[in-house]
Amino acid sequence: MKVGYLGPVATFTHTAAVSAFPHDEAVAYASIPDCIMAIEKGRVDVAVVPIENTIEGTVNVTLDYLFHQSSVPIVAEIVVPIAQHVMVHPNNSNTWQSVQKVMSHPQAIAQCHTFLQTELYGVERETTPSTAYAAEWVSKHPNELIAAIAPYMAAETYGLTIVQENAQDIELNQTRFVVLSRHPVTIALPDREEEKTSVSVILPNNMPGALHKVLATFAWRNIDMSKIESRPLKTSLGEYFFLIDLLSDGEAQLVQNALEEIALLGGTTRELGTYHVYRLPVKVK
Repeated sequence: MKVGYLGPVATFTHTAAVSAFPHDEAVAYASIPDCIMAIEKGRVDVAVVPIENTIEGTVNVTLDYLFHQSSVPIVAEIVVPIAQHVMVHPNNSNTWQSVQKVMSHPQAIAQCHTFLQTELYGVERETTPSTAYAAEWVSKHPNELIAAIAPYMAAETYGLTIVQENAQDIELNQTRFVVLSRHPVTIALPDREEEKTSVSVILPNNMPGALHKVLATFAWRNIDMSKIESRPLKTSLGEYFFLIDLLSDGEAQLVQNALEEIALLGGTTRELGTYHVYRLPVKVK
């Protein structure tokens, strides 16, 4: 089985993918859209992509592609406790505070905002497709004073020196990853937790209190919502779709009834998947 992930080797997505599917072939992609379109076009059997971080919230590009581009359901969620480290080429380990640029994925840079403001204030920040991409780039340019923010594994993989550990703003930093597949999968992680159902909702037009009425379909059935998020429909200004995560264990029929009620109200719904949540048992350095 081929498992697509946001690469290259040593991203947090890579860790999630190989932890969940240790005996399958991991295939790296340069961006989240590339990874999602690979599963959409059948080039891989499974795709693993990040969807939310404790500090920075939703990974918008993932949410948008799941709604606008992908028809492949979510079949699992993996929660990974993570730490972000600042690393440089060994040639520059003694002069790292004089770096001229910091490179990383935009989520990682944002997660380390306080450190960058206090320790590397004014230093240029350049976003990259992934954390490991930044680490790999730094490893190939030993004569440039550039730092990367990336996982511990990236430092090991690309021969870099960590000059600041745990640079993220808070200690308990976690990222949720969704697993996409057209077929049932077996996750090689021991901690299987609650069942969720993710649905997208487009509200009925010109109905006063539309969002309230939609949410009430879940509330009066005692269906617990773990998250609600809005994103632009990309049709015209002020039009949105909502992604709602429901705790659906034992509530499958009630969820279906709620979605039918939303349809009767004039709303449009789509199930993005019903799945279980898994957690990596230890913190990923």
